[in-house]
Amino acid sequence: MLEKVAKFYWFSVIFPPKGSMSRPLNILFLSSEVEPFAKTGGLADVSSALPHAIKELGHEIRIMMPRYRFISERRFKLHDIIRLKDIPVPVGKNSEIANVKSSFISNLKEKVQVYFLDNATYFGRDGIYQSPIGKKDYKDNDARFIFFCRGVLETLKRLGWQPDIIHCNDWQTGIVPAYIKTIYSTDSFFKPIKTVFTIHNMAYQGSFPSESFEKTGLPKSLFQAEGVEAYGKFNFLKTALYFADSITTVSERYAAEISISDEFGAGLNGLLARRKKDLRGILNGIDYQVWNPATDEFIYRKYDAKSLDAKPDNKRALLSRFHLPFKETTPAAGAISRLVSQKGFDLVLEILEDLMKMNVQFILLGDGEKSIEKHFEALQKKYPQQIGVFFGFDKELAHLIEAGSDLFLMPSKYEPCGLNQMYSMRYGTIPVVRATGGLDDTVEDYSGNGRGTGFKFEKYDSREFLKAIQRALKVFHQPEEWKKLMRNGMARDFSWEHSAKLYVNLYRELLRQ
Repeated sequence: MLEKVAKFYWFSVIFPPKGSMSRPLNILFLSSEVEPFAKTGGLADVSSALPHAIKELGHEIRIMMPRYRFISERRFKLHDIIRLKDIPVPVGKNSEIANVKSSFISNLKEKVQVYFLDNATYFGRDGIYQSPIGKKDYKDNDARFIFFCRGVLETLKRLGWQPDIIHCNDWQTGIVPAYIKTIYSTDSFFKPIKTVFTIHNMAYQGSFPSESFEKTGLPKSLFQAEGVEAYGKFNFLKTALYFADSITTVSERYAAEISISDEFGAGLNGLLARRKKDLRGILNGIDYQVWNPATDEFIYRKYDAKSLDAKPDNKRALLSRFHLPFKETTPAAGAISRLVSQKGFDLVLEILEDLMKMNVQFILLGDGEKSIEKHFEALQKKYPQQIGVFFGFDKELAHLIEAGSDLFLMPSKYEPCGLNQMYSMRYGTIPVVRATGGLDDTVEDYSGNGRGTGFKFEKYDSREFLKAIQRALKVFHQPEEWKKLMRNGMARDFSWEHSAKLYVNLYRELLRQ
């Protein structure tokens, strides 16, 4: 059924519609986090890499995000936009002042302008969504991102730059489409603009008490089931799903899963099913300028598919960092993730002692739920020669884990896209994943005779996960067969260019309507 629901629009990429190659487009890309300025997860990576890929196709794309206090003006060379001083932004009965700063993000080919919406009351803090101390969500996250969404539109008109498309990402930007269809609908500046909303994870919806709705200034009639209300609360994500001209998510299978399953759709699958013709999955890519073992400055020794004999030196360096003994024939399994139930760490904990008996070493980088961290900490003390853990995030270590591990574990309960399985394949590290969302779309299960790029299991069950790892270990001890899998993964093309073309085709399709 999933295969019937999910379509990849290959035809439109190879044979673009007549007239689609006309003038370059203007696109405003909205995100609450963008690498290298602010990051909690994959959204930041996407919000940097995708705009670059679209710019390389010849379009004018600009990014807008909040200016959090920790984004250094000096380091990132932020500067004021002179004509955009003291912009009043309504939030409920009050009005807050926005200032706008600007900078650029650059890769080897293009640079993309980034606007920062600055307000000390809402964004002058040390965290993005929650306080770093105690890790509790800020109580005024509703007002903070209402201010951001409306501030974007107030800023746009003053900039004098009219986008064809506003591309919104995740719940923090979710009420922009509603504003354009209601409060700003009679404004000639906004009338031609189309909106695209990308779901990066249905589990995070921006659901707030009904009183929060009053702060938006949206028409009161919208607070109903056929509108922005979900289960008695004001829901940013549902608002976007209701008003956006087009909805995308980050893999084909996840697009199918969220529209037919209450579990994956997190209570909004009914609305998604009704908007099925406006919903499509476009797989995220990865940035090969950043994730490439042949050029990676963060790893111990560079290598490619023709020089795999250099990869074990990275394994030695990785294990040394955690004071673990090195033996090339002892398999090392890595994991990099937020430590939350979605990512399947309950399954990892259930089988980790079994892996220790099988002489597997395990390296973990991540942070999240304290109960999960404590379990891993206890196991590390019990198996100090086999387990290494680092709670937090370390960019250099993340690259070294990808280069130095033999296996990469991603047993997610659900996974909209996932990036680490694609990073792993690029580095010749074999992923073991649950067949869900983007993990299923990107990893080809090993089927013998050198075919496949990884190992998959279907049922969310620790025994099934363990069986998949056991299948992988059996092949690991066949070095030539294992190298075939490594090279298969390294040959896969997950670059952003393909995804960028799909997005541009979608933008043009909307503008023809």
